[in-house]
This record gives sequence, structure tokens and C-alpha cells, in this order.
Amino acid sequence: MEFELTHRPSYTHVVVELGSGETILAEPGAMTTHSSNISMDTTTSNEGLLSSAKSMLGGESFFANEFTATGGTGTVTLAPPTPGDVMQYELSDETIYAVDGAWLASEPSISIETEFGGLKSMLAGASITPLTLEGTGTVFVEAFGGLESIELGAGETYHVDNENVVAWDGSVDFDARRPGGIKSTLLSGEGLVFEFTGPGTVWYQTRGLNAFASAVAELLPGGDSGGATSDGGVDVDDFL
Repeated sequence: MEFELTHRPSYTHVVVELGSGETILAEPGAMTTHSSNISMDTTTSNEGLLSSAKSMLGGESFFANEFTATGGTGTVTLAPPTPGDVMQYELSDETIYAVDGAWLASEPSISIETEFGGLKSMLAGASITPLTLEGTGTVFVEAFGGLESIELGAGETYHVDNENVVAWDGSVDFDARRPGGIKSTLLSGEGLVFEFTGPGTVWYQTRGLNAFASAVAELLPGGDSGGATSDGGVDVDDFL
């Protein structure tokens, strides 16, 4: 399999070239084009991929689309549903974690499961069920906005807003907490932050979808800013 990432970083497009018999799995709706010799199948199981009910706890669909080149080399193009970048990561018998909805595509050799974020994260109200991406092969992870990375040394700690977290190495420890007391949280406009402790890499997106939707909703009639006439109740939930 060969690939190219085009239109980076705002509108990244993944062009995947598959050899005869090669397959790539992608989230539903990710495909934009494919050559005539590409066959597509929708599956709920591929050696455990998204096959269990617990996978539905994450932001990913219970289904995945499987694209296979038949009778020669074929091309599939993929794109995330929102404007932003895509990260390609080569796993070598290792693990990375990705937040709900961040998985775009991967080779069939990659196992994808859902894990709870831990009791502390649940108590903090994070409601995060990270996807576990493990094995050997290529993974594509999407972001809303640009993608940045943080390299953490052993014992080094860094905080990232929960809406901006995208993925992190399996070697990185994490917890979710509020940045201050209730008063501080309400007045600052910040919700939860993830506390990551190295060693390893953390990836985050430069924009948050909820914050963006809220900003747009406030500009609409009847939005949160209370501007003009009512439109029957347009709010942030209409965009999510």
C-alpha cells in the first residue's frame, strides 16, 4: 500500500494506492472516490475489528467499510467529515490511543478496540472511551483544525483541553481533571483537561468542534448571543 496526503493542513485528502488484493478499512462516509476495480464491503468484523458491542461505546461507528483492489492496482481517496488535518502513523507491534471519532482508516492488520478511560476519568466527567489501535501497520487519524504533537520525557507532565486531545502513545499515562474549582471552571469557560505524563508523544488538534459550533450558533437568529429574531430555537445541538 502506498499513500499521499494532499491539501494539508486545512482540508487533508488521503490518496491510497492499493496493490492487487490489498485492503484498507475506513470509517463510514470517509470515501470520496475510488477506481473501478475497487470492491467495497461493509463489515462489522475483521479479526475483532469493531466487532464487539463495546466498540459502540466510542464515537466510531459499529460498521467499517472495507476497500479491496481486484485484478490490479487500484486507488481509493478518503477525507474526514470536518476541515482539518490527517496524521499517518506506522505501528510496529505497538499501541496508540485515539479519542472518539478520531479513527479515519487503517490496514486490516490493525486491531481496534474500545477501552474505558479509567475510573478517575469517569469520575471527572470526561466520559471518554479511547480507541485502542494496536498491531503492525498503517493508521490514519483525523483532526479538526491543525495537528500538533508534544514530546514528553519520562515523568514529564502536560495538560491538554479534553476537546483538543486527538491521540497519545500507549506509553503515556493519562488522567482527566477540572483545571480549577467549580467557580474557576465556570468563569474561565474551560471544562476538563487531560493530564498526560511521559514518556511518549501526545497529539492534539488546534480547534474544538463544540467550541466552533457554539460560536456559529451565537451568530444565528435566536442563538446564544440573543441577537435578532427567534428562529424556533437554533442552538449548538443542531450542528452536532
